[in-house]
Amino acid sequence: MARKLFKRWLPTPEKMREHPSVRIFGSLLHDPNLWHLNRRSVTVAFFLGLFIAFVPIPTQMLLAALAAIICRANLPISVMLVWITNPITMPAIFYFTYKLGALAMGIPSSPFHFELSWAWLAEEFTHLWRPLILGCFLTGLLSGLVGATAIHILWRVHVVRRWKKRQQLRVERKHP
Repeated sequence: MARKLFKRWLPTPEKMREHPSVRIFGSLLHDPNLWHLNRRSVTVAFFLGLFIAFVPIPTQMLLAALAAIICRANLPISVMLVWITNPITMPAIFYFTYKLGALAMGIPSSPFHFELSWAWLAEEFTHLWRPLILGCFLTGLLSGLVGATAIHILWRVHVVRRWKKRQQLRVERKHP
């Protein structure tokens, strides 16, 4: 079930290898471990994807692919999870991470008015970057750990249920 569910939603390795964001890795994408759907590869991919989703850089997909290659985790899952932070959710998520970082640093979070300009970025970002980076790190670490733990437990529960069901069927066949 878990494997079938993931296979239904994930792109094929061939389609993924053609994607511009991962094509630069070339022959590294031929490692079969990057495409396996087992508990370890999916759990690590969930951690990587969720952690990197909160890294405030524009090349999250590239970073997730590189991390999946290095850790030999499921590449499609790792890359797809970074889309939790997308242009629609990004402002709210990064505002939350800024507030969390300011709280963790014990500094008052200053209200700010966002402007999409280089002048605003040069002036305001110098005040915001430390709490933002800390908040992103904490949020990414926590969401990665929670996501990986949840997937690991759910996968294990599913395997145990299937095992018990097979055992029950064997007993029923033996003693009709």
